[in-house]
Amino acid sequence: MSGLLAGKRLLVTGVITDASIAFSVAKLAQENGAQVVLTGYGRLSLVERIAKRLPEPAPVIELDVTNQEHLAGLADKVREHVDGLDGVVHSIGFAPQSCLGGGFLDAPWEDVATAVHVSTYSYKSLAMAALPLMSAGGAVVGLTFDATKAWPVYDWMGVAKAGLESASRYLALHLGKRGIRSNLVAAGPLRTIAAKSIPGFEQFEDAWAERAPLGWNLTDQEPAARACLALLSDWFPATTGEIVHVDGGYHAIGS
Repeated sequence: MSGLLAGKRLLVTGVITDASIAFSVAKLAQENGAQVVLTGYGRLSLVERIAKRLPEPAPVIELDVTNQEHLAGLADKVREHVDGLDGVVHSIGFAPQSCLGGGFLDAPWEDVATAVHVSTYSYKSLAMAALPLMSAGGAVVGLTFDATKAWPVYDWMGVAKAGLESASRYLALHLGKRGIRSNLVAAGPLRTIAAKSIPGFEQFEDAWAERAPLGWNLTDQEPAARACLALLSDWFPATTGEIVHVDGGYHAIGS
């Protein structure tokens, strides 16, 4: 077996369609020598069908990251397919419609709490659920959207992503003593299912197309997926608490 992730065992969350970043991560990981286990939530049969489109059909475990029973049983379910984990990919985010599209001032706490639970706290929850399977050299990698700025229409999801970025740094702090890294990839806007649920998302598309120094392909998930693979590999052994921007350079350019 050869490849960047030869012999690695990965848990990849967030595969909804083959247009998702998570699917691209799983596909490239397999092509680079990794064993992959997927998680799904809700329409599990859909995720199972998508899993068959990978180079090697991957097993799918049901996981609701807000369900404590699911989290408590995750390690045992993963052990049915692999004997441990070298990496975990967090590609999970959700906010009720009231929290997006300009509703920042009116969104009720109940909806904001849901957004934070699913999009922020779940990063720690998933890492801890997988921790019994991990050892020194392991890595947790999540996906964010640059939360250093306030974006039109992103609203409370932007707040949740800011929390995610902070949570990754704290996870790096607390898991570092175990030799486990925590890093994020800040991808530019992509036409995923999640993006389509954000009213006014085309504002991001137009801005990136005009200003990203390297240009930006709204339908190409592979650059973000490659960054995830690099962070999961042994090529970043001393990097943790980091955010790698994969956005065509947009974040570096002044407005």
